[in-house]
Amino acid sequence: MSSTDLRYEVFVSDMVPVATPPRPDDGPSLWSSLSHALIYGKNEALLTDPPLTLEQADTLIKWVESHDVALRYIYLTHAHFDHFATTNYLLRRFPDVTVVASDAVLARITRETPGGVFPDTLRNIFGDVLPEPPVTVQGSVFPAGGLLLDGHELLAHEVGHSDTDDTSVLHVPSLDLVIAGDVVYNNVHQYLGEGRDGGVDAWHQALDKVAALKPRFVVASHKDIQRGNPASDIEETRRYLDVAAVVLQQATTPAEYFDAMKQRYPERVNPWAIWLSALQLFGN
Repeated sequence: MSSTDLRYEVFVSDMVPVATPPRPDDGPSLWSSLSHALIYGKNEALLTDPPLTLEQADTLIKWVESHDVALRYIYLTHAHFDHFATTNYLLRRFPDVTVVASDAVLARITRETPGGVFPDTLRNIFGDVLPEPPVTVQGSVFPAGGLLLDGHELLAHEVGHSDTDDTSVLHVPSLDLVIAGDVVYNNVHQYLGEGRDGGVDAWHQALDKVAALKPRFVVASHKDIQRGNPASDIEETRRYLDVAAVVLQQATTPAEYFDAMKQRYPERVNPWAIWLSALQLFGN
């Protein structure tokens, strides 16, 4: 997609096998696919949300390099580890890049990677595919007045809670584009492990803020590779939340929640994400 000399493209990293927790239906346990948007003009580019594993990062580096445009910025939408894990690894290849994010995102990354390392729980899930320390990101706060990329304005908006706190989105007005991070999902089962205690309602408010930008295109971080980037994903994400809220009221165990959401959305990608959510929602 393009507008005059500014363009965007999306690369989707494959799903990653995980060691635990196994699904109750014996289906494959996989971490959801991850999308990365490259916004670029004739001279410079910005990349969003580096991937989880070293193999994914190496593939993404080759894809970025194929555009033959200088990478100037990496933008982080939020502090879930799968959206920043390989940032420092990418900086070895692109040492002149400036990492930008909200102050809240940078602070949370620092808190959640003490000593520059991931918690042991993540190593138990993913093994040796994760990058070596240090993984704590040294970034700059995204300027309140926005950034210019080849003369085009890029704006960051803090939208509050989505599938986690302190989420932000990137708005590219000249492309009618929003890079939505985890605020919007694209036909992938949504992570709702942080959805209790008002989390679902807050996520609706974040969706309202994205919709108010009136984008034509919305890039979801967890995305079905068979689909485009339609703004209609905002409402699809909202409908999933509404269904999940009802199921959450009715279910009494993680298995009940898993079965009900899988039954209601049999075509959505990666049911393992339902199970991960269920275990956290029900405290197991």
